[in-house]
Parts: sequence; C-alpha cells; structure tokens
Amino acid sequence: MEETSKIPGYEPSRLERAVRSGQFVVTSELGPPKCADAEYVRQKADCLVGRVEAINVTDNQGANVRMCNWATALLILERGGEPVLQFTTRDRNRLAIQADLIGASALGIKNAFVVSGDHITLGLHRMARQVSDVDPMHVLQIVKRMGDPGVLDSGEELRNSPKQPLCPVRFFIGAAENPFADPQEFRIMRLAKKIAAGADFIQTQCVFDIERFREFMADVRNKGLHEKAAILGGIVLARTVGALTFMKTRVPGISIPEEMVQRMERAKEQKRSEEEGIAIAAEMIQQCRETEGVRGVHLITLEREELAEPTLQKAGLLPRPSF
Repeated sequence: MEETSKIPGYEPSRLERAVRSGQFVVTSELGPPKCADAEYVRQKADCLVGRVEAINVTDNQGANVRMCNWATALLILERGGEPVLQFTTRDRNRLAIQADLIGASALGIKNAFVVSGDHITLGLHRMARQVSDVDPMHVLQIVKRMGDPGVLDSGEELRNSPKQPLCPVRFFIGAAENPFADPQEFRIMRLAKKIAAGADFIQTQCVFDIERFREFMADVRNKGLHEKAAILGGIVLARTVGALTFMKTRVPGISIPEEMVQRMERAKEQKRSEEEGIAIAAEMIQQCRETEGVRGVHLITLEREELAEPTLQKAGLLPRPSF
C-alpha cells in the first residue's frame, strides 16, 4: 500500500488510518432503503457509528433499485460515520464511474469498493441492460490512476484547464475475493492482480469454513500478499437455520460445514436461533483474528444493524480504539 498519508494536502480516511495503525480493523455494511426514507438510513447508521471503522454502502444490491449509494453515504457522514462507497460495474460505463468518483471525492467520501455486482437476472428488472463496460480489475486501475498520477482513463489530466492546478482524486480502494471457490490457485492469482491494479484492502466471501480460509491465507502469506493489502475476513450474521441452509445450498462460492447447520437446527428447537447466530459470528471473528495475515473483519448483519454491537461485544472488539 502506498503511504498516502505522506502526500501533501491529503488526509487519509479513518479506515486507512486504522489499517496502517496495525490494529485489528472492523467494518460493516448498510444496504440503502428501497425508497426515499432518509430516517431509515440515519437509524441504521446510528447502530454502527462508533462501533466500526467504516460502513460499506451497497450499490443496488441484489440487482434491485435502492436509494443511490452516494446519497446514502452522505446521510452516514451526517451521523458521524465513515462510508465505503461501493461501485458496481453492472450499471455504469466508465464515464459514469469516473464522474461518480469525482463527485464522491468532492463530497468528502474517501473510501471506494469495486465489485462486479449481482447479475441483472437475480433482480426484478430482468429487462434492464447489464452495462459492464469495464470489469472490476480495470476499474481498480482507473481509481488508482485518478489518484496518482491524477488522470482519467482517457489519459486526460484532472484539472479544469491547462493553467489550473492538477486535482487528483484519491481513495482508499477495496475489492472482493472468494477464498472458497475452486481452483484456489486461480483465486490467489486473481487476488495478486487486484492488488497490483490498486486494491488497498480486500473483503473476502463470508467465512464459515475456517479450515479452508486458513489454507487460503497460507497461500496469501506465501505470496506476501498480506503485506501489500489488508485482508478483511467476511463475517455474515445468519440468525436462522433457514438462512444458513439457503447460503449453503443456493449461494455459489460459500463453504458451510454441515455441523454448523446442525448447530443452528438445535438452536431453533431451543428457540434461541438469533443468540446462536451471534455466537457463531463472534466465534468466526475470533478465529479470523487468530489467523496470521488477517487484518480485520467485515461484518454483514443482513439488515439487522442493531445486532452488530452485541456481536462485536461478544467477540471482544468493543470499545473500538481511536485512530
């Protein structure tokens, strides 16, 4: 990771400072509402602000229409939180992506997360055209070059006129990776390419199978990739056996041991599924924390942001340190 904190006039984000501090980092996620309900965002943000370093704002998740990500991010900033603005390549061409990045930077947003996005066929707008003008690897390069040397994808410099000063747009840049999809050699190769393209931090697919995750991290360490980008283990708070079974059988690229499903089944019979889901998430956090090379976790509460605090409390990660 480039030491951006040494660039004159650049103030790194809280997330960047947290990563560079060497402390174990915690981020979470907030899905924008399906309507213009600003209070919904404020209430959700209040559950996370002060409990995590940054809040990932999804971008039309599930290929369905939601409040736009930058408006949601502004509401999070209003509540004292720090957003990570997610950009999918599904809905925008390279002009729109770069315009949104410039606008987000002007509004004080300092973290960007690049992902391809759920396919159009998974949502309710199946007649929509999937844009996918550029792939996530290319977008990572675009975001990186907008910060250094300060040029657009066309090569045009970020300045209003030849006589005006250069105005780079700098972000702390994130990308996704799946440790559980085969072949693993390809995943390590792709991770290395994403880091080379500009990724400063990586959020992984949700971790339930800790043994496979540790195998992946061993390969990451062998390549020295954990020293080039911060690896954040994805943690999903599954509150019911139905949710866990759905992920195990219907979501590609997720590895969930059968004994974990059985554990949630027993909890269901005892009417304590939510409590057990929190316990499992806290255990996964702790095991990620004990895995060499893991720099933090990304907690996904599946729109139950109020459960972030008890989960992190149980994992021993509250209160958060200051950066």
